[in-house]
Amino acid sequence: MNVISLFSGAGGLDLGLVHAGHDIVWANDIYEDAVETYRKNIGDHVDVRDIVNIPSSDIPDADVVVGGFPCQGFSVANWARTVGDERNSLYREMVRVIRDKNPKFFIAENVKGIVSLGKGEVLNKIIEDFRGTGYRTQWKVLNSADYGVPQKRMRFVMLGIREDLTLNSVPFPPISTHRDPSKNESKSLPDWVTVGDALAHFPEPEDAPNIPNHSYSKYKLRFNGHLGHRFIDPLKPAPTVTGRGDDKGGVVVLHHPGNHRRMSARELAAVQSFPDDFIFEGTRTSAYRQIANAVPPKLGHSIGIMLNEVERAVNYTTCETL
Repeated sequence: MNVISLFSGAGGLDLGLVHAGHDIVWANDIYEDAVETYRKNIGDHVDVRDIVNIPSSDIPDADVVVGGFPCQGFSVANWARTVGDERNSLYREMVRVIRDKNPKFFIAENVKGIVSLGKGEVLNKIIEDFRGTGYRTQWKVLNSADYGVPQKRMRFVMLGIREDLTLNSVPFPPISTHRDPSKNESKSLPDWVTVGDALAHFPEPEDAPNIPNHSYSKYKLRFNGHLGHRFIDPLKPAPTVTGRGDDKGGVVVLHHPGNHRRMSARELAAVQSFPDDFIFEGTRTSAYRQIANAVPPKLGHSIGIMLNEVERAVNYTTCETL
């Protein structure tokens, strides 16, 4: 299907959707380095203007609108999160585009903190606004490790289906591709991918200066259990990659699973399931931020496969009769 991508960042979700067979016809993000990364790796169909200033008439029609609206105000990693954070209102731009472009489906993605913000009042308002545009919605918090990502990254994912479309069934959420080996579950799926396995093929950065983005922060290691200072178990998926800090520095970077240095940007990208040939533009700090703010492409791929199943489930004969 043809897809409009809002708040696309470096393109993690879009890359997964493309791998699932979809066509991104228009994308948008205001972060210039991320847009350059997107252009280099995915395509020139990305617009760097502020979405607030882009009329819906400038955006092409599409079957699907996807968007991970800015999450800093929602994130549990942001200690000062509040209901009134101005960044939380940007989801209304996604509501506006959905209302005006009237796609068959939409996908809204965010951090799990959105579920509890304001004791659930924020999420209820978001759902009300999306439903007010004429869509039925379902949501779930997904663990990216269940989709082959070597990271325990919990993400809120909402599916919207236009009310005039009748489905025989709704194939939501995406089907897991991997399993938690510590649980007594069916062994028909492979175990979670460990961070040790995901990074095993990378030489030390000093030994491989020609690998793109393979440099790392020299910020001193500490092991106090707090964010960015945790011992990394190479036999498990990594903790959540976070984007705390700002674009002048201060990005929180996970320890390497050898626990002797920080991960390089290239390694952090692998933890997010980006392919090794995906190149990030800008400084190392910028690359770290682009990676941390991205949807893991493998999770995006599973969402794309789910969208294929949702499209196949639509009973168009019934809709035409109605």
